[in-house]
Formats: sequence, structure tokens, C-alpha cells
Amino acid sequence: MATFFLVVIYITFIGLGLPDSMLGAAWPAMYRELETGIGSAGILTMVISGGTVISSLMSERVINRFGTGRVTFVSVFATALSLLGFSLAPGFVWIILCAIPLGLGAGAIDAGLNNYVALHYKPHHMSWLHCFWGVGAFTGPFIMSAFLRDGGNWRGSYLTVAVIQFGIVLLLLFTLPLWKKNDAPAGVGADDGESIPAPSGSPLRLRGAVPALLAFLCYSTVEMSLNAWCASYLVENRGLEAATAAQWVAIFFVGITVGRLVTGFLTMRLNNRQLIRLGQGIILVGALLFLVPFSPYFALAGIVLIGLGCAPIFPCMLHETPYRFGKEWSQKIMGLQMATGYTASTLVPPLIGLIASQAGFGFMPVFLLAAGALMLLVSERVNRVVAYRDTL
Repeated sequence: MATFFLVVIYITFIGLGLPDSMLGAAWPAMYRELETGIGSAGILTMVISGGTVISSLMSERVINRFGTGRVTFVSVFATALSLLGFSLAPGFVWIILCAIPLGLGAGAIDAGLNNYVALHYKPHHMSWLHCFWGVGAFTGPFIMSAFLRDGGNWRGSYLTVAVIQFGIVLLLLFTLPLWKKNDAPAGVGADDGESIPAPSGSPLRLRGAVPALLAFLCYSTVEMSLNAWCASYLVENRGLEAATAAQWVAIFFVGITVGRLVTGFLTMRLNNRQLIRLGQGIILVGALLFLVPFSPYFALAGIVLIGLGCAPIFPCMLHETPYRFGKEWSQKIMGLQMATGYTASTLVPPLIGLIASQAGFGFMPVFLLAAGALMLLVSERVNRVVAYRDTL
């Protein structure tokens, strides 16, 4: 039963990943039918991400009251309804309205399940959990690409994913009792760090909290920039067709997924901090390749490397949370981390859209390189703070 319960969590993360990468892949064809500008994707992404910020910040209070299982069930149901609404949308305003529950549901799932796994499972499960998110994330663009080749039918892809989500809703409904029965003792997860003394006032006063949040901001900037605008960049700056560009977005998520599968095994040899550094170095190499203008294949290699680099960073930073800040602060800090990451998801895509509408997408490779370098700097600051604390 415990193994089956873990499988349910994995399947839920597949469902969480499916819609995450579809909008960027669909937008080159989608905005024309909706009769809106290409930069309007930034507005839509901002609405979705804004919902995730709100639900992430509320996650501790809501989960403490209703439990992780029930919150996950309701959240997946909300995302399924939202995707169904996307497939039926008569115009851009309808899409915006449907995006609100999509964002709220995704944030609650992310904050709740990530903290649950960080507290109750070993590091390799966190990496493999996000590997399954990647399965959904790269499957979404492939589904979209297949429907785009069939007369640009992006609505059919959203309907297909909505049906899959409703299937996950049924699975969660029948397994709600397992959430309590399989609730392992807290602390069998990462490193079993000692209890961290609670500061007075805001959790931001915990040592290392602010640079840790900045690391999430930078990571989400890199991932969401490629997610939302990679296809448009490849169409506008590298001359690819929309369907081909959508496949390249899928390749980015293939890199993340394969990387997280491998990371799960590497956690048995390397610790979270070492894997975070490795991923950040790979991102910087990928961003440098993305700068090479001579052939689109350099951009493809850069996309794959950035995906591989992203693979260990997010799950390892999440799994470090109870160790860095203590189990009693874990859910609160987890919610803040998710909210900070989604703040980047809220602000960065419309910012890129605004700049691109005036000057094109040529700045994106330099932008990715700068975000990756800053992420490395602030992450090392967190490592120094934790290392100093451990010597006391």
C-alpha cells in the first residue's frame, strides 16, 4: 500500500506537469485564432503564476486545516476544469478567466506535495517525483505538436489533457484515506537536521532565507523564460516552423526529465549541495551555446544542456528545505519558496514579451546567462550560511 501511495503521488505530478509547458508551445498558433497580440502570452502567464503565488502563500494554513490529500484532490479538480475551459474558450478573455483556477490549483499542489515528500521520503524520491513532472511537461508539447499538425487544432490538445486530469481526480478521490495511513514519521527525509530556533517575527529572518528565495527566483526565471518564449524565439529569430519549435520546447523538458531520472541515482553518491552546483554549471555552459548565432543546432544543444542543468537544482533545493530551516519551519518556507519562484513566473514572461514586442527576442541568450550566474552566486551564499551554522 505504501508503494501504491507513492505511485499515486508520482502520477499526480505527471498531471501537474502536463499543462505547464503547453501554452508556450501553442502560442504561435493560438494568438492568431484568439485575435490578440503575440505579447499577450505574458499577460496570461502572469495570471496563472499570480494564482500560484497566492495559493503557495496560503498553503501552510490550508494544508494544516484540511490535510495534504484533500487539498491535492480539490486542486487537481480545479486544474481539470480550467483546461476544459481552455478547449472551449470563445476568446482571449475567457482564456484569462480559466487561467485563474489553473494557477491556484497548481500552487497548492506544488507547495503541499513538495513539503510532504521533503519531510517523509529520501532525496532520490524527490528527484524522481520531479522527473515524473518532467514526463508530463515534455508530453504536453508533444500532444500540442500533434494537434497543431492537424490543422492547427490547439483546442483538441487542451481537451485531451483535461480528460487525463479528470482521470487523476478519480484516482485521488478513491485514495484519499491513504494519505493518513501512509503518513510516515516526519524527518525520514533529507539529512534529519536539528531543530532550528524560531526567530521572532517573519520567517525571512531565518539565516539564509533571503538568498535561498533569490535562488528560486533565478531558477524560475531560467525555466519559465524558455517555457514561455523558447518557441517564439525559435520561430522569430531562427526561422523555424511553429510545430517544429514546439518539439524543441519538448526537448528542453526531455532534458529536465532525463536529468532528474539520473539525479535520483546520483543522490546516492552526491549530496544535494553538490548536485545543485553541478546543475548550475551545466546551465551556464548551455546558455553560452545558446549565444552562438551560426546554426540553430547550437541553440538546440544549449536548450538540451539548460534542461539537463535545471534537472537537479529544483528538487535538490526543495529537499534541502527541512535541513536548512528546520522541520517546524519547513511548510512555511516551502510556501515562500514556491511563491517566490512563481513570482518570477508572473513577472518575467510579460517583461520578456514587452521587450520582445519592441526589440525582438535577440536578448534572450544573454538574459539566460545572467540569470544562471546570479543563481550560482546566491546559492553559494546559502551554503556558506548553513556551513557556518553547522560549526556552532
